Amino acid sequence: MRFGYFLNMYPATSMTFIRTEITAIEAQYSNIPRYAIRRSDQPLVTVEDKHEQAKTRYILDSPVKTVWHVFEEAIRNPAGMARALSSLLALYRSVGSRPVAHMAYLAEAVTLKRWAKQDNVTHLHTHFSTNSAAVTLLCRRLGGPTYSFTAHGPNEFYDDNRPSIPLKVEHASFVSCISAYCEAKIHEICQDLSKDKTHIVRCGIDIPSFTATPPLGPSAPLLCVGRLCREKAQIVTVEAISKVVANHPNLRFQFVGDGEDRGVIERRISELGLQGQISLVGWKSQEDVRRLISEARALVLPSFAEGLPIVFMEALALGRPVVATPVAGIPELVTPECGWLVEPGDVDGLANAIDNVLTAFPQDMNAKSKTGRARVEQMHDGNENALALAGLLKHQI
Repeated sequence: MRFGYFLNMYPATSMTFIRTEITAIEAQYSNIPRYAIRRSDQPLVTVEDKHEQAKTRYILDSPVKTVWHVFEEAIRNPAGMARALSSLLALYRSVGSRPVAHMAYLAEAVTLKRWAKQDNVTHLHTHFSTNSAAVTLLCRRLGGPTYSFTAHGPNEFYDDNRPSIPLKVEHASFVSCISAYCEAKIHEICQDLSKDKTHIVRCGIDIPSFTATPPLGPSAPLLCVGRLCREKAQIVTVEAISKVVANHPNLRFQFVGDGEDRGVIERRISELGLQGQISLVGWKSQEDVRRLISEARALVLPSFAEGLPIVFMEALALGRPVVATPVAGIPELVTPECGWLVEPGDVDGLANAIDNVLTAFPQDMNAKSKTGRARVEQMHDGNENALALAGLLKHQI
């Protein structure tokens, strides 16, 4: 009798927090089976992620078998299939779109139930209240393991997923929320259904592996780490830099990551003549990202929409202040004592914050550095938070 993990896509570059969580729990308990719908659509750049991939079973690796399993399940388990179809119809009606995707959820649930039975898994945990939560719900309705999920937000609270959350919460054993903001949204959406079911378990990092170093001077570069997309607001950052560069001609700024907005960002950099100040260096390994953060004066990520980026925890753990926006769970970690908060899309406000980063006195930077490290140690110790989640999971088996 044990618990396992089921995820949409795992491992992935942007999901090191899940790997940290699973590894920490596994160090205290027996081996944890990992199941996922699909493999990462991006190359894996770390040895750790490659090892995780080797430990994970993928449903879409054998799509023909997945479909065949549905027919077998319908014959052998008609009552369970009837329950699952009823819930599937309720899920579809709640969102009113993507009928093919919903049928795929059922097929995936059948395979997941088989694998869980083979591995003696009696409880499944997943991250995000989207498709993986739908699959674990249907798996449960088929007669499979109980389940729980971690809600992150904010995208999963939007209209295309929001109406399906109450049904997923109703049948879940519990819901883990990464922030107080996230828990409040679940209560708002589900009302009485979520009463006594939610727990705040924050995402975390491996604190001992991050060594804080003294803040660097204004000649050190500023850094942004994240997918190049509208939500991360890199184009807003470029506009803000154009307003600062006259007073700081030696400013250097690096964007780490890639994505659909790369061309737009590159063109705007060229139009503003900022090629000498701004560079796009693409995706980097976890080790390289950590090195680049340590070599930077501050991290700048003024997103329009976020849950709570792991890179903020990493930067603060390394002693680097953060420039961020007060959206979702971010202000629960980033405060004026360890960084700068600006309103989303406020180019002038961001320019002013960047100017403040570059002109801050050493004693002020030192104070922000120490406070940031302390806040991460207090709130986002990956080992402690993983064990808190493990305590919840242990009660389900």
